[in-house]
Amino acid sequence: MRKAGWRNFALYGFLIAICQPLAGCGSADAPSGSTNDRAASAASEAQVAEDAPLVIAFGDSLYAGYRLGPKEGLAPRLQAALRADGIEARVQNAGVSGDTTAAGRQRLSFVLDNAKAKPALVLLGLGGNDMLRGIGPDETRANLDAMLAELQRRDIPVLLTGMMAAPNLGSDYVQEFNAIYPELAAKYNASFYPFILNDVVGQKDLMLADNLHPNAKGVALVAEALAPLVEQALPGAE
Repeated sequence: MRKAGWRNFALYGFLIAICQPLAGCGSADAPSGSTNDRAASAASEAQVAEDAPLVIAFGDSLYAGYRLGPKEGLAPRLQAALRADGIEARVQNAGVSGDTTAAGRQRLSFVLDNAKAKPALVLLGLGGNDMLRGIGPDETRANLDAMLAELQRRDIPVLLTGMMAAPNLGSDYVQEFNAIYPELAAKYNASFYPFILNDVVGQKDLMLADNLHPNAKGVALVAEALAPLVEQALPGAE
């Protein structure tokens, strides 16, 4: 992350400190936009070949399209970015606002078992709400490890999108939390994007008013950054 990014992340840490007493900004009680994204995904399916690879975006509010319109969440934006690069894929939104890694672990098998086809790739992005709630890094690691193990058991490739602990949480917590994602990505040979909000967090024109979630423009930039990694991770990529 560039120096400007670290300055912006310090602001993110300050905002997280404000948000922590609420036990997780973007909780399940707040409008997530996930229903709208599912509608957008359904509406766009007619434009995607029936046998197009299925990519499941499995995460929290940063995936779910929190407070965004039907076509503005990560799934439709990523699908559009892939198509712009000549890649046909159906990107399914499986983001749930407020989800912790424990909640994600509980619902992963259900999502996979009920998918229309075996996913060609799963984007996995959870842990931000663990941090907001002060959940111990050991628990976060164990839950992510279990999900990655399940995906490996099913022979489904993974792109892991990381989160970073805000500096105000203390050096010990930051060190333990930040090590989770690169170490698990290496353990499971998963594709890896170190920080889902890289170059977006702290940029007022790219964030919602809460300064914790990206707006439509910010999500589009995230999707553009992820698209090349998705393309490389899809089976058959050269």
